[in-house]
Amino acid sequence: MKNILIVARKEIQEGLRNRWVLATTLLLAGLALSLTFLGSAPTGTVGVRALDVVIVSLSSLTIFLLPLIALLISHDAIVGEMERGTMLLLLSYPVGRWQVLLGKFVGHLSILAFATLLGYGAAAGALAATGAEIDAQSWTAFATMIGSSILLGAAFIAVGYLVSALVRDRGTAAGIAIGIWLVFVLIYDMALLGLLVVDQGQVLSGGLLNTLLLVNPADAYRLFNLTGSAGVSAFSGMAGVAQTATLNPSTLLAALAAWALVPLALAALAFSRREL
Repeated sequence: MKNILIVARKEIQEGLRNRWVLATTLLLAGLALSLTFLGSAPTGTVGVRALDVVIVSLSSLTIFLLPLIALLISHDAIVGEMERGTMLLLLSYPVGRWQVLLGKFVGHLSILAFATLLGYGAAAGALAATGAEIDAQSWTAFATMIGSSILLGAAFIAVGYLVSALVRDRGTAAGIAIGIWLVFVLIYDMALLGLLVVDQGQVLSGGLLNTLLLVNPADAYRLFNLTGSAGVSAFSGMAGVAQTATLNPSTLLAALAAWALVPLALAALAFSRREL
């Protein structure tokens, strides 16, 4: 455990030195504050709670932004250090490869969690400071959204590690990471929507639709946050999807956890078999 924490601290220190922590926090805070005040205008006309609007806006932002940030900070975690020669030096100490990987994961996830908590928390704090009425249910939904956002980031950090453990140079890792982001965040949903339109509910219904949604961590995250609360679901327009998909929050959360654990385990296996 001590070795893992030492590696994690090293990653956090490098993130601070390279301005990753500052840049990520400022980016999330700036966009969250903008969406909070620009998106709060409809609340008076549609009769929804102000924080529910913020949850919908930030959930949509998270789906596009957090996976990209996670892949950017993780895609060269292994192959990058191998190219620079620092991995060989690190492994000369009494530390296992799995400890290096897990320490890096803890460090990168800490950076992402700190930026998410501070950035999104600033948006909620600013909204509360305006005197907007926020009840306990909305606060619970907001806290759940932040927790699941961090879990989504963990999933894509793990996917980035898997890529980094399999490829031989940083350029290839970066290209694959961007491709993964495009597929999961943009292309997959457009393809699925096209299939649903063509299929007209003949084949893609029930269990098969559930499976297709769970295959994409971004879709699992979207359904978990935009269908969990009645107010959020109604405002986001996801109530119909939730009824069709019939996936409960526990299943969606388990899918996100699996997306973090399985690629991380595969990355550890690939790293353990890789020659330095």
